[in-house]
Amino acid sequence: MTTTTHRIVVLGAGYTGLLAAVRLARRTRKTNVRITLVNPSARFTERLRMHQIAAGQELAHHDIPTILDGTGIRFVQGFATAIDPDARRVYVDGFGDITYDDMIYALGSSTDTSMVPGVADHAWTLNDPRRAHDFARRVTACRAVTVCGGGLTGIEAATEIAESHPDVRVTLVSSGELGAMMGTKARAYLNTVLDRLGIVRQIGQRVTEVTADSVVLADGRRIDTDLTLWTSGVRVSTLAAESGIETDERGLIVVGPTLKSVSHPTIRAIGDAAAIRQPWGRIHGTCQSGLPSATYAADAIAAELRGKAVRPFRFGYFHQPVSLGRRAAVIQFTRADDTPGRFYLTGWAARTYKEMVSSTPVPAIKVTKRMPVDVQLSKGGAATRDLVRHG
Repeated sequence: MTTTTHRIVVLGAGYTGLLAAVRLARRTRKTNVRITLVNPSARFTERLRMHQIAAGQELAHHDIPTILDGTGIRFVQGFATAIDPDARRVYVDGFGDITYDDMIYALGSSTDTSMVPGVADHAWTLNDPRRAHDFARRVTACRAVTVCGGGLTGIEAATEIAESHPDVRVTLVSSGELGAMMGTKARAYLNTVLDRLGIVRQIGQRVTEVTADSVVLADGRRIDTDLTLWTSGVRVSTLAAESGIETDERGLIVVGPTLKSVSHPTIRAIGDAAAIRQPWGRIHGTCQSGLPSATYAADAIAAELRGKAVRPFRFGYFHQPVSLGRRAAVIQFTRADDTPGRFYLTGWAARTYKEMVSSTPVPAIKVTKRMPVDVQLSKGGAATRDLVRHG
């Protein structure tokens, strides 16, 4: 075995980056590998629970260096400002440059505030736990909150705020049908809970402007509001595109069957940062798809270091879990392509199921320090089987 140290850099310590780094450390513990994890903050952010913070709930504090204790991973706190993929070097603000032989690119996504005038200046987002805490403090003195965006984040935020602050009028604005990704019965239950919580809905309405005290709709109406929470639209870091790595129209790194960048194969992209295609279509960024891509990338690099062949990444969706405050939830089980299946859960079973989903990632990452944990619910079955035959 060569005595040369194999240098691996993981950019981003969200769910996917942190899991990939810890799993890779476990898989390569008997080899001459040095893993460096780069992240702007030493605190781990539970993105799945940001709506709870916004409603005023206190969550457990998770320190990244503490999680990494015993893994041998070097943690570098700072922003990655540039990548030279040909020289295999990444530049970290306040630290300097780090050379690598392999990189896992796991810089996640954030809410896009550039889509509509006034959003960047007057709306709040769930991108940063510190801002979410500030939002929560202000909600207590409010009479009206408007949540813009009818996706799962918007629904979870609106229900959480309405349940925690019953005296606040919560309005949910959506350009499309709420729960459109769910089946008819699950969607009906969703609307029943929204009615119970007194949430006002503006459906089929596009927001054209956000001001300090109102949300302006495309039909000219204004919704008076004390606080606006923006959950619509997603953007990713521009670092990959600016560094000459091939990206798609959204800025995601274009990857091949083993999640390697098609332009720079020493880089693997995972989670929200990767444009991953399966036979049934393109994966959209969720924790459900991000965690399997993280474990796959770690296992693939470890296998290649041992001279083993790597099979293509396979993934299929399994469920759409949605919390509706602390007392309700709805779980829509899906086909591999994320279209709704026949089965769904509501009531106590759904609430318990959703809490299990939200609370699993951090313990799974910690357990991975001792043994590999299976975080993938479905590889897609027949929908992705051809990848095995032709991979």
